[in-house]
Amino acid sequence: MAVTSTAGMVAGCGGGGILVRRPGCTCSRSLPCFASSRIPGPNLSINHTQFPLKTHLKPYRTPKLARAADSTQPSSIVTGNADKTVVPDTEFSLAKVSFGVVGLGFGIGLLSYGFGSYFNILPGSEWSALMLTYGFPLAIIGMALKYAELKPVPCLTYSDALAMREKCSTPILDQVRNDVTRYRYGDEQHLDEALKRIFQYGQGGGIPRRSAPILQSIREEVTEDGKYSLVLVFEAKALELSDFEKRKAKVASFFGPGITAEIIESGNGSYEVKLISNTTL
Repeated sequence: MAVTSTAGMVAGCGGGGILVRRPGCTCSRSLPCFASSRIPGPNLSINHTQFPLKTHLKPYRTPKLARAADSTQPSSIVTGNADKTVVPDTEFSLAKVSFGVVGLGFGIGLLSYGFGSYFNILPGSEWSALMLTYGFPLAIIGMALKYAELKPVPCLTYSDALAMREKCSTPILDQVRNDVTRYRYGDEQHLDEALKRIFQYGQGGGIPRRSAPILQSIREEVTEDGKYSLVLVFEAKALELSDFEKRKAKVASFFGPGITAEIIESGNGSYEVKLISNTTL
């Protein structure tokens, strides 16, 4: 078959065309007619019988995240003090009142009103001399007491220990608890006399006074074997556990009779001295 272009008009078609010759047949087509005719192209269809779709694949499932434990939910772990309740200290006592604050407050109040009435700013000018006379020494005494006062240490009491205190605590343990939970005046620290005898400040075999342990708090609790215990919590960063251990007999002797002493290192330079009563219910 031969194909030649024709510049002339071909009958039945527009100008310009293509002459197609075949053996025994000659025909011509114009370019518009030739363009409109469909030329078979390559077969691009996919034979699905040769490439079957895999419809048996398992569908994708979104992974499930494990739910984090809620911190507000009650835990099943039971601590050693879970059944204990802290008893608040609501008992009023004059020993728990700062006389330095009281004296300073009354003294400054009398002085202020005395000066105000003396200059006729406030009424009661006839009492101004009396208020100034008593206000000045009260303010001085209040400042002196405030300077010399030693604040009480916090006391943590559990309900089970409170129930055993009356029958199991010793008179010396009661005295220690009452002394350290009230304001004191003129003392450098709580239990100063006891610590001086136990640690022998500045003596042979003793410790320097600057390394003396400082009482931070006390605690009333019941031991694992059901005995009443008064725990003294000291801060002594310059000392070691051995410094307390070798004086355990002196501790038991000073705070006795009727007690057993145990020493525990609680970390960060803190030590707990447990005074355990030998009296049981």
